[in-house]
Amino acid sequence: MPKTATHHDTASVTDRPAIHSIPAINKISVMDLKEVLAKGLSDFKEKPSHILLLVVIYPIVGLLAARLAAGYDILPLVFPLVTGFALIGPLAAIGLYELSRRREKGLEVAWKNAFDVCHSPAIGSISALGVLLMVIFLIWLVTALTIYQMTIGVVEPTSVSAFISQVMTTAAGWSLIVIGCGVGFGFAVVVLAISVVSFPMLLDKDVSAALAVQTSVKVVLTNPIPMAAWGIIVAGSLLLGSIPFFVGLCVVMPVLGHSTWHLYRKVVNAK
Repeated sequence: MPKTATHHDTASVTDRPAIHSIPAINKISVMDLKEVLAKGLSDFKEKPSHILLLVVIYPIVGLLAARLAAGYDILPLVFPLVTGFALIGPLAAIGLYELSRRREKGLEVAWKNAFDVCHSPAIGSISALGVLLMVIFLIWLVTALTIYQMTIGVVEPTSVSAFISQVMTTAAGWSLIVIGCGVGFGFAVVVLAISVVSFPMLLDKDVSAALAVQTSVKVVLTNPIPMAAWGIIVAGSLLLGSIPFFVGLCVVMPVLGHSTWHLYRKVVNAK
């Protein structure tokens, strides 16, 4: 049973042990990811947060649909936008890490607690790292559009079907797919390395953004195969969740967010 909320409860977000060097990193296996995902699913079942995601996702989908109705020039950016969301996912899930942290400590867990991160002493470091991810995301969009224009051209698509046909049935289209996926993979590897555990660590410990990033990179270098598998799980889940009009993201994103907290706890040995 969670504890009754107290003054200590509301202030607990500020109670973080200080760390001044990279902590010990545990070796994990791909099978450990199953346990991590199970714990994430348990957190989601305990406090379903899909309604919060609906409030965010559907206005975005509506705006995208309205923009498509106004013209097809945005079509080349639809896929980069969807896949690029994984680049800012670690930041978007910051409130979910806090919910999992509170549940782990036996504290009261309510939707409002997802916003407790705004009162965290680490909010400056979290914001700085978030800005970095947003910059990487924007660079990815510009890069993806440049690759499209270099392979397909600058002519605006005349329809959705014509756009799909041009991409899937022409040599230029397949060049776009191969080059775009290759470059996108590079962006994904960079973001995975710098952020896989950095945001949870900033919430949990009194640590600088630089040290959190260094720890995240060391986690990836120490566990390359499990972290590669985790990246595939995240990318695949986000893609599948996006297919049915993004509705699946309302479940996929919270489960992945909660699971990321437990991945941090599993791999970073910081007392």
